[in-house]
Amino acid sequence: MMFKSVKTGVLAAFLVGSAIIAHAQKKIAQGTITYGAEYSLPPEAAAMASQMPKEQKIKFSGNVMRMDVQQGPASIGIINDFVEKKGLMLIDVPIAQMQFAVKMSKEEIESAEASAPKLSDFKATGEKQNVGGYNAEKYTYKDDKGNNYELWATTDIELPAGLSGSQFKDVKGALVKYTTFQQGAKVTLTLKNISEDKVGPFSLEVPSGYELKTMQEIMAMQGGGQ
Repeated sequence: MMFKSVKTGVLAAFLVGSAIIAHAQKKIAQGTITYGAEYSLPPEAAAMASQMPKEQKIKFSGNVMRMDVQQGPASIGIINDFVEKKGLMLIDVPIAQMQFAVKMSKEEIESAEASAPKLSDFKATGEKQNVGGYNAEKYTYKDDKGNNYELWATTDIELPAGLSGSQFKDVKGALVKYTTFQQGAKVTLTLKNISEDKVGPFSLEVPSGYELKTMQEIMAMQGGGQ
């Protein structure tokens, strides 16, 4: 009986250990990530912080992601292949019955990336914390202007490589809390939830009914021009 119970105990320990390993290696190829967002804007634009979305919801399928935001009367969908570095912006203004599409080339995306602060010197600290329900380790890093940051990454799950941006390629694990730059603004994203569900595939082709525009044309329209 004792031998049997010992074998049972060993089996139970093995199964629990296997479950832990399986969880640690869980790979999520598509789903939805929801982040809480905090913005740090320059003094002249600080008043806009209250107008920025407090939450960012990113859908991803393979190496393509989509984020939808509401800006006044306009619904904006941003679809980005973060490996091939190609993108598409879809702008819907129902009240004006307008639908515009803006293609983003690899050159344009790389130019935008080049203008953002460069991040480097990623170092794991060994400090652990639970973030968004995942075991995470703290990293420190800095930008090329001398500013210091910290992030938290988990190896409980594996997300598509490059999803959080190519600047974080030296971090081992999925980012659950980090500071990055979006359209010139510094934003800290903290994981609230990850759901593994079928959301794709996403297409970078211009949908029927959308008028193709350049970003310069869209900006001119926002300024009242044509």
